[in-house]
Amino acid sequence: MPTAKNPPVPHRLAQALSKIVTRALKLEKSMQADIEAIAPAHRASARNLLHYLSLRQHDVRDMQHVLASYGLSSLGRAEPHTLASLMAVLCALDRIMGEPARTHPALPVDFATGPALLSSNAGLLLGPAPQRPARIMVTMPSEAARDYTLVRGLVDAGMDVMRINCAHDETAAWQGMIANLRRAERETGRRCRILMDLAGPKLRTGSIARGSHLVRFRPSRSVRGEVTGNARIWITRASTPAPPPESAVALPVDDALFAKLETGDLLLAADTRGRRRSIGITVPAEGGFHAESDQSGILEQGTRIELRRDGAKAGEGLIGNLPYLEEPILLSVGDPLLITTPDQPGQPARRDHSGRIRKPAAIPSTLPEIFRQVRVGQRIFFDDGKIGAVVRRAGKQHLLVEITQAAPGGAKLRSDKGINLPDTDIRLPALTARDLEDLDFAAAHADMIGLSFVRRAQDVARAQRELAKRGASSCGIVLKIENRSAFEQLPKLLLQGLQTMPLGVMVARGDLGVELGFERLAEVQEEILWLCEAAHVPVIWATQVLEGLAKTGVPTRAEVTDAAMAGRAECVMLNKGPHIVGTVRFLNDVLERMQKHQHKKVSMLRRLSVSELGAAAGKG
Repeated sequence: MPTAKNPPVPHRLAQALSKIVTRALKLEKSMQADIEAIAPAHRASARNLLHYLSLRQHDVRDMQHVLASYGLSSLGRAEPHTLASLMAVLCALDRIMGEPARTHPALPVDFATGPALLSSNAGLLLGPAPQRPARIMVTMPSEAARDYTLVRGLVDAGMDVMRINCAHDETAAWQGMIANLRRAERETGRRCRILMDLAGPKLRTGSIARGSHLVRFRPSRSVRGEVTGNARIWITRASTPAPPPESAVALPVDDALFAKLETGDLLLAADTRGRRRSIGITVPAEGGFHAESDQSGILEQGTRIELRRDGAKAGEGLIGNLPYLEEPILLSVGDPLLITTPDQPGQPARRDHSGRIRKPAAIPSTLPEIFRQVRVGQRIFFDDGKIGAVVRRAGKQHLLVEITQAAPGGAKLRSDKGINLPDTDIRLPALTARDLEDLDFAAAHADMIGLSFVRRAQDVARAQRELAKRGASSCGIVLKIENRSAFEQLPKLLLQGLQTMPLGVMVARGDLGVELGFERLAEVQEEILWLCEAAHVPVIWATQVLEGLAKTGVPTRAEVTDAAMAGRAECVMLNKGPHIVGTVRFLNDVLERMQKHQHKKVSMLRRLSVSELGAAAGKG
């Protein structure tokens, strides 16, 4: 029976919610200086974010179940209008209890203006909303600089934002990509935004000493080893090589030999194992010749190659420049690995006749500055978490680590692979000297920049100042959340970012999964979505979205589910691949279908044909 010490449930709920409201307003008051630093147009978003943060400092799960049992909001969708949601529930409880309506505090946003602010901010950063819940962003491959049909195909398929990765190519290539986009815009009438993603202080493995300039070719074979399809080879001039057609490998030869080639000729060369390999010229084409071989082989740059015609020698020459293929370092659990400065190329381990390691393998780091910040016992991961280790010794010039995670039989570590230190408080500026140079170009050509490896609010403030110096204060900033520090500091990053708009957040799930543990990735990406919705900041869902489809042309079931989930963000990013145009069309279709069923955390109850039991029974 209810008493003064044990009041009725509605009274207890109202008391608990009143305390939450009081604490939310108290947090807002304590952060008044931060709020005043934000432009007046965005202060409502900052206030709402603080109210949401205060709400999430409490565990209200039990309260949610009770509220739902009374037919009231369980506060599970309060992100864009937190204080309005709390007050609406309190007013409903007052009516249930027969109490007079209580006085509302000044609301920063309500049920209409909160979502409207998010929609407006998304349009400001990413462009007008298409006929689906999320925009589509596509990372440009190098060929987008010279292949207009690729860019036009992406625009036709539904690309809304072009992403240029400043870690690759140079300004001439970026200008080519942008020129192709502008031409496609004129011809289609569609407008695309441009994101230039600054490389940042990326911690990666450096070069490896062993390797060669090689080309490998092999025919397809049946399970019995019989050749079912010849290897496809593209013979081209060494001085001005033409790119190979799809599924063919390029073999440049010196110009004098190339000038003699005819259909039906045979090229002979010794491969790296001394075996004589033969390649038949089949069809001439612009820039080269199509050729085939029913043999497997690895040919090295500079190898002498003989031309034979009608069984007789008709000329000879040399194989031209080939790509450098390094020899990776093989690592197994328990192996030591030395991480060195960039001037010391990587080396495999040296072993004695019994296989015991006499000298550990070594790999350089692109950022030796971190050596002083690493401590013994901290974890370190390589290549998106494929290889894990623990630091055993930390010095000013090197780290000695012990491999604790590797594939059975050993894992191959190559150059230019990511290094993650999830336990280390890395203190490096988010903008490097190279980034500042690239920022000059981005400020003049891009609608927004991607701030890579941001960790602290100071990193955001620096980017804001640098854009202002270049007269580009209206250029958007996308905060890439890809490390533990960025996730833990996200509220402060958002408050700093709200000082200048447009602002967005990219969930870089690859590095984030390594840093926080893949078992936590699902909940972490949800939390990022919630916090950004509370701040009315658009989110870009990134990393390996439909990657299998883009690379192979066939999606996995998990990829399709992930793509459907991505519709809860304001933008979805796709990476490059040979099937990227079809992937954009596929994602466009998935997002258009899902908007009928889901908006953010709300299930949209459209009519379902599968629900018609009577009709189904009648048809049967």
